[in-house]
Amino acid sequence: MRIELVRAWPQRHQSMSIELADGATVADALDAGGWRLDAEFVGLAVFGQAATPATVLHAGDRIELLRGLRLDPKQARRLRAARAKGKP
Repeated sequence: MRIELVRAWPQRHQSMSIELADGATVADALDAGGWRLDAEFVGLAVFGQAATPATVLHAGDRIELLRGLRLDPKQARRLRAARAKGKP
């Protein structure tokens, strides 16, 4: 079965398609692609749904390596609202 691996940074992304046996897991796909979780990529998703290395894949799945948040989303909204009001 064909699986797609995707990871992204600001202003660029990288993706690759790999062929795996039926019943393969996310960990198998990462090994086949030579990718791993590290300090930068801390989470996994399959089509945007949280996944683990043990998640079983299906043909056509897209595995996304997720980067950690740099700022809490609520705090980011507060900062944008403050800037919009002209506050520093």
